[in-house]
Amino acid sequence: MRTIGLIGGMSWESSAEYYRLINQQVRDRLGALRSARLLMYSVDFGPVERAQHAGDWDAAAAILVDAARRLEAGGADCLVLCTNTMHKVAAPIQAATNLPFLHIADPTAQAALAAGTLKVGLLGTAFTMEQDFLKQRLADQGLQVLVPDAEQRQVVHRIIYEELCVGVIREQSRRQYQQVIQSLQARGAQAVILGCTEIGLLLKPEHSPLPLLDTTELHAQAAVAFALA
Repeated sequence: MRTIGLIGGMSWESSAEYYRLINQQVRDRLGALRSARLLMYSVDFGPVERAQHAGDWDAAAAILVDAARRLEAGGADCLVLCTNTMHKVAAPIQAATNLPFLHIADPTAQAALAAGTLKVGLLGTAFTMEQDFLKQRLADQGLQVLVPDAEQRQVVHRIIYEELCVGVIREQSRRQYQQVIQSLQARGAQAVILGCTEIGLLLKPEHSPLPLLDTTELHAQAAVAFALA
C-alpha cells in the first residue's frame, strides 16, 4: 500500500472527513482491521483565509508548498490537497515536489461523465464559483458548468466560512442551499457538484432534488485507488 499525503486544515472539519472516508474505503476493500497508510500536514487556516480574501495567493501558496515538501520528506507517495479553493495554486504545489498530485476536479469530472451528466451546477466558495481554476478544468473534460447568480453566490460563500468551516450546521442554511439547487435545476443542471469540501457536512443526497457529486468523497476515492493500485 502506498502512503497518501494529505494537505489539510482548510478547514479541519473537512480534513477529518478525508481521514474518515479514506480509512473506511480501505477497510471496505481490504478487510475489517485494515486502515490507510497516510500522512497529514494540517496547516493553520487563519493565515490562508486572510491571504485568500486579500487576494494574496502567493502567500497562501507558500504555506501549502511548505506543507507539500514536508509530506514528501516524511515519505508520502502522493499529494492530496484537501480543499477545492486552494486548487487555485495547484501548479506551484505540483512544481515543489516530485510526487504525483491528485487533482480534485478529475475524479469529479469522471464521476459526472460516468453518470451521463454533462451539465452540472457548481457550489463552492466565491473564489471557486467565480474564477476559472476549477471550472475550466471541469469544462476541459467535457462538462458544462453553471454557477448560482451573484446574490446566491454570496449566500453560499457566507455559509461556508461563517458556519461550515467552524462546525455549525443549520437547517435554515440547508434550506437556502436547496433553493440554490432548485434554481440551478431550473436552468438545466442535471447534477450538482459540492465544490467545497465542507458542503457535504450540510447536504446529503436526501436533501437535494438533483444528484450530488461530493468532491470530498470522490477525492478520497481517488486517493484510495492510488494507494491500492
